[in-house]
Amino acid sequence: MTKIPLTARGAEKLREELDQLKRIERPRIIEAIAEARAHGDLKENAEYHAAREQQSFVEGRIKDIEGKLSNAQVIDVTTLTANGRVIFGATVRVLEIDKEEELTYQIVGEDEADLKLGMISIGSPIARCLIGKSEGDIASVAAPGGIREFEILEVQYV
Repeated sequence: MTKIPLTARGAEKLREELDQLKRIERPRIIEAIAEARAHGDLKENAEYHAAREQQSFVEGRIKDIEGKLSNAQVIDVTTLTANGRVIFGATVRVLEIDKEEELTYQIVGEDEADLKLGMISIGSPIARCLIGKSEGDIASVAAPGGIREFEILEVQYV
């Protein structure tokens, strides 16, 4: 199975969610199922069915997170020396040339991506065009609205 790149911060967030699900959510749902069972007939017991549905969701999410963590290649960008080049985990400040707009992106794994927070997936077209470039370089990406060009202003490894 191929390794999935994940930043150290992203791996920590997944571990925290896994811990929350196992220590808090799972016991709470088990207690809710036991309480619903005590009410009698399970066929028409909406509380029981709702609790079982929650249990199914939580168990699925636990398996999903454990799978991601077992196949993760955790990369701590602060320990890498990339000599000013854009690499996985780097935070890049760019100028979109056509709009004259400054943007900041951090290149992260697919599970960590959140455009609202400026975190873009390593597989996204913008990230792929930025990888390997250095400060001062121009990166072009074909977008549905036409070619977008970015000038790399700064690369940070935080």
